[in-house]
Amino acid sequence: MPGTSNIPDDVDTDDCLLNYSYIFSPDILKDKVAFITGGGSGIGFRIAEILMRHGCHTIIASRSLERVQASAKKLTAATGLRCLPVSLDVRQPATIVAAVEATLQKFGKIDILVNGAAGNFLCPANDLSFNAFKTVLEIDTVGTFNTCKILYQKWLKEHGGVIVNITATLNYRGQILQVHAGSAKAAIDAMTRHLAVEWGPDNIRINSLAPGPISGTEGFRKLGKGLVYLS
Repeated sequence: MPGTSNIPDDVDTDDCLLNYSYIFSPDILKDKVAFITGGGSGIGFRIAEILMRHGCHTIIASRSLERVQASAKKLTAATGLRCLPVSLDVRQPATIVAAVEATLQKFGKIDILVNGAAGNFLCPANDLSFNAFKTVLEIDTVGTFNTCKILYQKWLKEHGGVIVNITATLNYRGQILQVHAGSAKAAIDAMTRHLAVEWGPDNIRINSLAPGPISGTEGFRKLGKGLVYLS
């Protein structure tokens, strides 16, 4: 396909950068604390690393405790900052509450929330089961709301902070094989706008970030390079 020579070689693991060039002051986030769902791999892993390289301690959360434990060791070794691995399921509010309470007990605060937990796969709309469509919305959309609400109630309402919701560009023009993920991400974009208006007076800044395909991530490996050229 045209342009494939410009795609970097893929990688199978999430590893910290060997070199990092600072654009902002290295201590711009000194002693801040970030809670990152989906932080054990891919985009979430790299977000955690960059925040830590600027002085921020992190909590990386995933359903797989083994995965986040391995990632936390890499992140701490590379940055010298604290990284707490926690297991949770964003579809289950009780698990989020437990993780947030453990975070507050260890760090005493949460300044930043990054909602990166997501589920996705390729499937034609006609072949997509009702349960599969529902599950993606439960992980992406409902999971984002669950985490936002619990963090708001447990800490952000009284102390302010920042929320970043990771969405995608899928829903901007529509894309084949992605009606479930595109619908979920569109709902998150709408949710972000509503919460920004409602919680802004509490000194909470909320934005969504919509990256396109990123090589070297689990999502890119799972969905395939071909989708880059379909939109």
